[in-house]
Amino acid sequence: MIDVYLFSGFLGSGKTSLLMNTIQQLKEEGKKPAILMNEFGSVSIDSDTVEKSGNIPMKELLNGCICCTGSENTEAQLQALLEDYDDIDVIIIETTGAAHPVEALDAIYSPLFADRLNVMGIVTVVDTKRWVERESLSPQIRSLFMEQIRHAHLLLANKADLLSEGELSTTTMELSNLNSNAPIIQTEHAKIAFSFIEKTLRNADHSLSHPILSGKHLPLSSKLFTFKEKVSKEQFEEFVRSLPETVYRMKGYVPIQGANYPYLFQYAYGMVNWLPEYVNVKPNLVIIGEGLDQIDFDSFQTQN
Repeated sequence: MIDVYLFSGFLGSGKTSLLMNTIQQLKEEGKKPAILMNEFGSVSIDSDTVEKSGNIPMKELLNGCICCTGSENTEAQLQALLEDYDDIDVIIIETTGAAHPVEALDAIYSPLFADRLNVMGIVTVVDTKRWVERESLSPQIRSLFMEQIRHAHLLLANKADLLSEGELSTTTMELSNLNSNAPIIQTEHAKIAFSFIEKTLRNADHSLSHPILSGKHLPLSSKLFTFKEKVSKEQFEEFVRSLPETVYRMKGYVPIQGANYPYLFQYAYGMVNWLPEYVNVKPNLVIIGEGLDQIDFDSFQTQN
C-alpha cells in the first residue's frame, strides 16, 4: 500500500510551496516520493521546479483539469508510476487551482489499482488574503473556492502573515464554520511539518472495511467493495437509486448474472452508465461520498 496525498487549493494559494517543502522533508527522512502534477495549460511550469529538487519520479497532466477531461489520463499516469517504479513510498498529487475536490478524488480512484493505494486525504491550502476579499470573486469562482475548503481533510490557512490579528482570527473562525471536521493550521509560505500532516490524517478513524478511505468523521470518504459473486443488474440499479445524495461517485467492475465478464459501471449525479467488458478484471467497486459507514453496501450482494 502506497500512501497518497492530494494537495488542493485555489490558484496562487501556495500548493507548490507546500509540495516543495514536503519533497525536501521526505527526502531527508530517506523516503522516495513520486509526484503527479496537473497543469491547466499546455506548458509545464511548476514541474520544472520539482525537477530541480532532484531525482523525483514524476508524471504530468497537461491541457486540462484532473477533475474533468483529464480523468482517464490521470488513471494512465498513475498506472505508469506504479509500473515504472517499484520503490515509491508516497505519491503526492498537486491539482490545478480549478479542480473540484470530489471530481479530483474520483479521477485518482481506479478499480484497477485501488487495492494498491491508501488515499490519506485532501490537504487544502487556503489563501487567507483571497478569503478576506472573496466577495470580489464571481459567484461561480467563489463557489469553487468554498467547495475546496468544505471537502478538505486538513486546512492550511496560508499567507497568515498578510492579515491582521483580527482578520486572521475571523478567517479561522469562518473556515471552521464552513468545515468543522478539518483541523486548521495557520501557515506562512505553506511551511508545515509533513510528519504533522501524516499523523493527523493517519489518526483519523479508519474504521471501514478497507484502508482506501479518507476517514469516518471527515467530509469525504471512500470505500472499496469487492464482489464475492454475480449480482442481478436490476436489483443493483434499484439499490443504487435508493442511495442518499451524499454518495457522489461509484465506479468499478460489477459481475452481472448471465454475463461472462464484469460490466464497467459508473455513477454520478444520480445517473448510471454500463459498458460491457470482454476480459476478466477484478470485481472491484469504488464508492466516494459522505457518511458511507451508515450505508450497508453488502445488502446488494445477491445470493445465488
